[in-house]
Amino acid sequence: MNRSSSPPTAGTDPRQRAEALLERLARLQAAGDWADDLNPTQWTALSYLSRANRFSRAPSQVADYLAATRGTVSQTLKALARKGLVEEAASDGDKRSISYRATHAGQAALSRQRVLGEALAVLPEARVAALADGLSELVAALVAARGGRGFGLCRTCRHHRPGEPGEDGHCRLLDLPLAPHEADQICHEHAA
Repeated sequence: MNRSSSPPTAGTDPRQRAEALLERLARLQAAGDWADDLNPTQWTALSYLSRANRFSRAPSQVADYLAATRGTVSQTLKALARKGLVEEAASDGDKRSISYRATHAGQAALSRQRVLGEALAVLPEARVAALADGLSELVAALVAARGGRGFGLCRTCRHHRPGEPGEDGHCRLLDLPLAPHEADQICHEHAA
């Protein structure tokens, strides 16, 4: 993006510019997310559920991830279930506890290219990686300032023990075996 096509920002202070640009990106993304009969909150909840591990799909955990109220998330999950994009399941350990998972139709809905994805696709890989690193730090700082849960990929957690080649991993916190694909899923128990 050349300077002449840059969006207006709040002056030349780098922090003000970054904040203004992030706000603008959020609005552009939200506007682009109104598609396929999904509003931005439904899209984000569905996206989270498709990437969360089996321990992190309860309504309260979705609410924590979205930084939303439990009531809002409850309505969001019910709407996604009515649309056939998620399904509800009782917990194996406690039949009163429920969790949600994305259905095949939900996964298909998520395959649509989003506006930020289109914009990132034209940037050089090194710039995207640097941007991702900086945004990760920013999200971690904001979550910590708000006293929220960090969430993160299982394989980056201090409780994760990878398996030997051809073997599954293990979560030392929950003392449970992990399937190979779970190492790349989001966990609400993540600890750096």
